[in-house]
Amino acid sequence: MPQNSPIDARIADYPSHAKKRFATVRQLLHDTALTCGSQPVEESLKWSEPSFGSRNGSPVRMAWKQASPDTLSLYFNCNTKLVATFREVLPDEFEYHGNRELRLPLTGVLPERALIRVFAAALQYKQLKHLPLLGM
Repeated sequence: MPQNSPIDARIADYPSHAKKRFATVRQLLHDTALTCGSQPVEESLKWSEPSFGSRNGSPVRMAWKQASPDTLSLYFNCNTKLVATFREVLPDEFEYHGNRELRLPLTGVLPERALIRVFAAALQYKQLKHLPLLGM
């Protein structure tokens, strides 16, 4: 994971509890990429938000917003089956919004096992999109 990246500069103004959760989720995403055999994760800013993607996957954007100060949002491409599949396979693990967003609380236990499944599906999406429920 790059240090002093544009993402680090972007999250510098996040409240401390949002920075901490962001760092934990960011590391979990990178760890998942290593264990699921996806291409390396590329980090960038898209629409001024941290974005994480791999060549064989669909990008995941992550952001804390003042409008939802107690959560960290994960955004997925709305033209994929990702969020619809997550709703079906993991209905109680996340707070879902529309067809592209799920929210994680900034406090409490992080649903790591569910996040690993979510990240693995997103990072390998191009290989999994033909499978029922993305092979989850």
